[in-house]
Amino acid sequence: MAQKAIREYDAKSILAKHWGKYFPDFTYAYETVMVQNGSELSEAAKTHTWLNQKTLVAKPDMLFGKRGKNNLVLFKDAKPGDVSLAKATSWIDEKSSTKQSVYFSFDGDTPTGEPSVDMLTHFIVEPFTPHAQEEEYYISATVVGDDDVLYMSAEGGMEVEEGWEEKVTEVAFKITDTEEEIAAKIRANVPADVAEKDKAAFAEFAIGFFKAYRELNFAYLEINPFVMQGNKIELLDMVAKLDDTAGFMMVDAWGDVEYPTAFGMEEKSPEVLAIEEADSKTGASLKLTLLKPEARIWTMVAGGGASVVYADTIADLAGIDDLANYGEYSGGPTTGETKFYAETLLDLMTREKDAQGREKILIIGGAIANFTDVAKTFTGIIQAFEAYADKMKNVGIKIYVRRGGPNYEKGLKDIKEAADRLGLWIDVYGPETHVTDIVRMAVEA
Repeated sequence: MAQKAIREYDAKSILAKHWGKYFPDFTYAYETVMVQNGSELSEAAKTHTWLNQKTLVAKPDMLFGKRGKNNLVLFKDAKPGDVSLAKATSWIDEKSSTKQSVYFSFDGDTPTGEPSVDMLTHFIVEPFTPHAQEEEYYISATVVGDDDVLYMSAEGGMEVEEGWEEKVTEVAFKITDTEEEIAAKIRANVPADVAEKDKAAFAEFAIGFFKAYRELNFAYLEINPFVMQGNKIELLDMVAKLDDTAGFMMVDAWGDVEYPTAFGMEEKSPEVLAIEEADSKTGASLKLTLLKPEARIWTMVAGGGASVVYADTIADLAGIDDLANYGEYSGGPTTGETKFYAETLLDLMTREKDAQGREKILIIGGAIANFTDVAKTFTGIIQAFEAYADKMKNVGIKIYVRRGGPNYEKGLKDIKEAADRLGLWIDVYGPETHVTDIVRMAVEA
């Protein structure tokens, strides 16, 4: 399962879109907007009238937690009083105008470690929900080994992590558990501290929550806290990750979801974003991380496990500074998908020569495929070679290939003949050669 974090705004939007299916006995107002500055918030108020009428809460929506402890939540309290639209607009403009320091760990209320420093670019704004502390609850679900695990607590908020074992009830479910078995387990494990009058409602909400987590292909879903007032639910804070391998079949269910770069992290390149978009539209797996684009060793590896092995071997034999990228293509990609992936790598690889005048190395590796037609994927690589042959020769690239699996003999024969015809330097090997021997050959050469 590949996990990708999404914004709180998107997580709430996905649940709201399917609320009636999973929570038919509860209401959720879903009054929330995401903006990048005060002007956008003022503009949003023209169509979302509640922004003019209600006391508001504003906070960054940039994939980091502990926003309260970082003093990055604007809400009603004794000091500022009610948060109006004007006050929220001013606060967002203030926080987005200069770089902010964000701490990710605290000892009590004291920050520890070094902060990340970056600009705040996205904010979520919602109505303030008056409530008593005893109306706050915690719930989350994620994958642990082969099980899905549901976590429930009668205590929500920033301090739930302290004394986790005493406060939180954990319930594990097998993938084979039926809906009836899941519901029975949840009802039997409602935290003892949940008020007696709320136990039945808490259980029904938890049942719907877990079903939504599974059916909407969340990899992680947390609400901390949610407020339950009779049959009225408010989702005060959410953290979510999606299983992006399911993205191609969840387009309608998820909507126009964004996978942002986390606060403090370098923005993704257009090439990485293009591969991510292609990956979201296929049942195969296409992954690309750029480590050092000016480095001389590039990999096009079939399989997630193999990609780790190749990266480790290159780092061991050549040094991590020589490794340009990390990624994989697997799961039976089509010829067209493989061609697009290969062309993206070759475009990056041929933009400039090695600074030290060395030949660059392209390693097309992998273990022995179970079901991927090697010849079919190699056809896509060959088509990419044909498009980039002149640039490859100009930069100076040596290609090392090691592959096994269905139709691998034809695949190796085809890619060798194509490279020879195009005047490209290439060595090809089948499963008789150790999976990473081509790394040694390339580095020694």
